[in-house]
Amino acid sequence: MWTTLEQIFPYAIVFTIPLLITALGALFSERSGVVNIGLDGLMIVGSFIGAFVVSKMQVQFGDAPWVLWVGLLAAAAASALFSLLHAFASINLSANQIISGTAINMIAGALTIFLARNITGSGNIGITSGFDPYNVPVLSSIPIIGDLFFTKTYDSTWIVLAILLISIFVLYKTSFGLRLRACGEHPHAAEAAGIRVQSMRYVGVLISGAFSGLGGAAILLTYAGEFTGNVAGLGFLALASLIFGQWKPLGILGATFFFGFASTVANVSQVIPSLAVVPPVILKVFPYVVTLIALVIFSKSSNAPKAAGEPFDSGKR
Repeated sequence: MWTTLEQIFPYAIVFTIPLLITALGALFSERSGVVNIGLDGLMIVGSFIGAFVVSKMQVQFGDAPWVLWVGLLAAAAASALFSLLHAFASINLSANQIISGTAINMIAGALTIFLARNITGSGNIGITSGFDPYNVPVLSSIPIIGDLFFTKTYDSTWIVLAILLISIFVLYKTSFGLRLRACGEHPHAAEAAGIRVQSMRYVGVLISGAFSGLGGAAILLTYAGEFTGNVAGLGFLALASLIFGQWKPLGILGATFFFGFASTVANVSQVIPSLAVVPPVILKVFPYVVTLIALVIFSKSSNAPKAAGEPFDSGKR
């Protein structure tokens, strides 16, 4: 049992990180009052741009580590820009945010595959190398904990965990976080206090886009190795994690690890002897069944921002 857990844990963390950063982005968006179900599409855009930039730069500069960081930044910037479509439709046009997010998912998937086929002819864009796993010095030697948390880690893991801590501080310890949360709870009261609600909502959606792009690029640069036109529905799992985590950063951390662990069991079952005895179809559907059960249980005690998903008309109450 311990050996199996020891084998699964590093993979679970790798699967958790893209979910975590994407769900954190959704948290900023929904806390500002805009529901963003276009996370999957934004992750796909991030994966595509990351693959395109890194593959082109690796041809010219080889496997220099800084190339991967440029790819991450490019993915974040591209997805942030792409999210402006959702922001404009939701904030300026008062469009239905669910429909707008669905459109983002459809456009992103079709557009990136079309571009990839024109670039490579196959629809896939591969990179020669991504982030290399490593054991954290000293910490990986700690009994039990070291084997579980500090072996086979990636640079992207620590960057995302740092973003998590920064997000907690920004949301709950800064005036910006207070204003953002006010726009998602009582936007008219926030406007009366002098807060530009529409601007804050734009910022929330842009952060959501940037973080989703990082999530898509993290998948590419850690375990995927190529852009294939989809992210296996992880954007929807990230949205489920947001609900499961009750719109709180630490709750999201726990929820994403739960779903990341479930996804890991499904994806590595055939290479771990103790799991290979379970029929593959059961393990493949396991994370999605767990997601549905979790949503049914926790949707009854939802702590969603009161104004999330509601169009804002300045001056009207």
